[in-house]
Amino acid sequence: MSEAMAFCRNWKNSIRMNHPIVDSLEGVTLVGGGPVTAAQLARACAFAPRIVGADGGADRLLRLGAEPEAVIGDMDSISPAARARLAGRLFPLAEQMTTDFDKALRSIRAPFVLGLGFSGARSDHGLAVLNSLTQHPMRRCFILGPRDVTFLCPPELVLDLPRGTALSLFPMGPVGGESQGLRWPLQGLNFAPDGMIGTSNEVTGPVHLRFDAAKMLVIVPIRYLAAVLRGCVGP
Repeated sequence: MSEAMAFCRNWKNSIRMNHPIVDSLEGVTLVGGGPVTAAQLARACAFAPRIVGADGGADRLLRLGAEPEAVIGDMDSISPAARARLAGRLFPLAEQMTTDFDKALRSIRAPFVLGLGFSGARSDHGLAVLNSLTQHPMRRCFILGPRDVTFLCPPELVLDLPRGTALSLFPMGPVGGESQGLRWPLQGLNFAPDGMIGTSNEVTGPVHLRFDAAKMLVIVPIRYLAAVLRGCVGP
């Protein structure tokens, strides 16, 4: 391994090991700078009442009449007005090797995180968020969009969803798995981002998924968020 490659690996490892800024026994709603409605925020806070902003997400929250208990990021997007109003609650992480979402996610210790404002604005930002989900498999994080919830599947998952529900799977790396309760079973398939994917599958009964690596994203309609949280986090 070259000296440069070793430096990058050690740098990334040191980044991932930073101590939590927000330590919660409840779910945390993490808000980014992308589009968020008052209804979306209210739905997220019903499950995850503690609110954290990722950089410019602080401005988004203030416009919605909510104040975060902490703002985490490199602080290149937050407005001067938000800086002044939230003084004492800003936690700048100046490194530029990771995104504000990644900085915030690895700085939160909670049963789960609901991410708002991280999908639908820019494709590159959205892809970076999905990359971070895979980089931090021990963080239970669910990205809420206008229509869907996206999350990294644990090694084994049971979901109680109505028959006919759309359920998509997208691999972030090579991964194999097994399924019950899907119209098109996963057995014997080798998934990869540049090969076999599993979008537009359909629920036929109680869903039971098993994967051999933490590389598979699951996408289901947002109206089943409660069922997803029960399956991934528990009652």
